Amino acid sequence: MKRLLLLLLAGAMLLCLAGCGQGDEAQISLKPVAAPVYPKGISFEDYEAKGKRQEENPLSESFLEAVNRFSYQTAALVLKDSNTNQCYSPLSLYFALALAASGAGGETQEELLTLLGVDDPAVLSAQCGNLYRTLYTDNEICKLKIANSLWLDREVKGQEVSFKEDFLDNATANFYATLFSADFAAPETAEAMSAWISEQTNGTLAPQFAADPQQIMSIINTVYFCDEWTDRFNADQTQADQFHLENGESVTCDFMNRTSFSQTFYRGADFTRAALNLKEGGSMVFILPDAGVKAGALLASPEKVTEIFDGGEVKYGEVIWSVPKFDYGASYKLKEVLRELGVASAFLPEADFSGITEHMAFISEVAQETHIAIDENGVEASAFTKLDYVGAGLPEDKAEMILNRPFIFGITAANGTLLFAGVCMNPAAAEH
Repeated sequence: MKRLLLLLLAGAMLLCLAGCGQGDEAQISLKPVAAPVYPKGISFEDYEAKGKRQEENPLSESFLEAVNRFSYQTAALVLKDSNTNQCYSPLSLYFALALAASGAGGETQEELLTLLGVDDPAVLSAQCGNLYRTLYTDNEICKLKIANSLWLDREVKGQEVSFKEDFLDNATANFYATLFSADFAAPETAEAMSAWISEQTNGTLAPQFAADPQQIMSIINTVYFCDEWTDRFNADQTQADQFHLENGESVTCDFMNRTSFSQTFYRGADFTRAALNLKEGGSMVFILPDAGVKAGALLASPEKVTEIFDGGEVKYGEVIWSVPKFDYGASYKLKEVLRELGVASAFLPEADFSGITEHMAFISEVAQETHIAIDENGVEASAFTKLDYVGAGLPEDKAEMILNRPFIFGITAANGTLLFAGVCMNPAAAEH
């Protein structure tokens, strides 16, 4: 019995403040049979071209709300019981599931669309295409590159396996998917998949796969991101200090330090939230639980996750920053999370993926791996360092973002899309 394997690899969210250098080029042993033409990179200072791209790729408010609702729903389940470092990409999971939904039918499609928050699969694909083009960034300062690939086994025991052309055409047009013809019984396919992921994520991920003769198809999504702080951290002010773990112990790590004299921040029930701006218009959001409050308590439900990322009372004033440097990875199996959110039939042998193939096909696994690293390097003083001060009002309050105990973070794009969400329980631990 052949299976459809939906394999999501959320590529390394590498916040590389030291720059976005290229790693060694991975050697793919299987050549693609079809490849998309990626959007043209736009220079960092070409604001006219950036505006034109947004105008040409309109995103409905209802779609953006659906993406954020999905992000908070899934993040609550993935992160709520965290006792180790975590980093999860809801955007990567959304793209992979949306591509799968475009080839689903009946109850299988209905369950996927309900979770994704869009009723019409054609609208979902079109909006994903617009979101892809809006987010896609490849310039001298920032990279936000989303890649998809379909690995198709076209022969089973000497018999041809056919895949629907409409599905493949949509995957290439709206999801920018690269198509590979593969033999999942051969170890070369597993090696090629790992090499493709490594190439798309600048060498930050290189997962190992085993040959699986029962497999008929894989959907792989990667996300790679890097940007620079708008207002730099001075490396001379980085100092070693104590980070207090939830078990009462402490570890020593390097803290980056600076003060924003006029900045917006938020106070909510049991938390303070503030953000560090990134040059391409996005931000890294930090949520510090109040003393005595565990990070997991703020992630216990979608409502709480929504509150800590979007709620709280707005304040304005001086923000003292002390941020630990960290570099770690995380991995997840997400089938049970999706089942808890109402996706059930996709994992059963009677699943309906008739829009992909007439052969029996169901999802056997949903996996994600991520990587994140932050430091103070690579940020140059520029006009952008003054943006926090333009139009500044009189300070009315003060916040100390002294992140010396477990905290929550998120990475958002310029349009507010949540790219990554995670928990730093121990910045001194490198977990992969």
